[in-house]
Amino acid sequence: MLKVLGRNNSSNVQKVMWAIGELGLPHQRVDVGGAFGGNKEPAYLALNPTGLVPTLDDDGFILWESNAIVRYLAARYGAGTLEPADIKTRARANQWMDWQIALGAASTPVFWGLIRTPPEQRDHAAIAKGKAEYIRLITMLDAALANSAYVAGDAFSMGDIPVGVLTYRYFKLVTDGPDLPHLRRWYATLEQRPAFREHVSGIPLT
Repeated sequence: MLKVLGRNNSSNVQKVMWAIGELGLPHQRVDVGGAFGGNKEPAYLALNPTGLVPTLDDDGFILWESNAIVRYLAARYGAGTLEPADIKTRARANQWMDWQIALGAASTPVFWGLIRTPPEQRDHAAIAKGKAEYIRLITMLDAALANSAYVAGDAFSMGDIPVGVLTYRYFKLVTDGPDLPHLRRWYATLEQRPAFREHVSGIPLT
């Protein structure tokens, strides 16, 4: 059985759990990191030297880095579906998964500033700068989605998962952004997916 080590309110853990949910795989998730701690303990560091979450244990095969885990799960358990069979479509899915790293970096000062920092201690300049970059990048995604139903083409794939998690956060954190109709159309399809609702949008930002 798959074991995922990581707290469910981590965006990186949510990517992995969403992929597992899409694939319908039996699994166990163990709370690690954040308020739960444990990620700096020797036993955890022996599995994942970064001390970050998540870590995947697939019957003794240990893997960390969330996008790598999503790719692994898609290749092993969802080849031809979650992992696109067509090499060009698969490459496009990988492209957006890698691009998501920049989106995550833009989201960090906004998330920490608005969610993890008391109002009287917020750095409003840093939050505004982060929002501007978040909007700039998400607008690129909106433009791409004008030409396809999903990020890699006409079907949902692993490429939608990392960017979908951070788009959920975008709509929660940036309430005064521009109208992005293609992004909203795509996001509405994600909201119809039970695994997304269970592992992403159903979990409050904390």
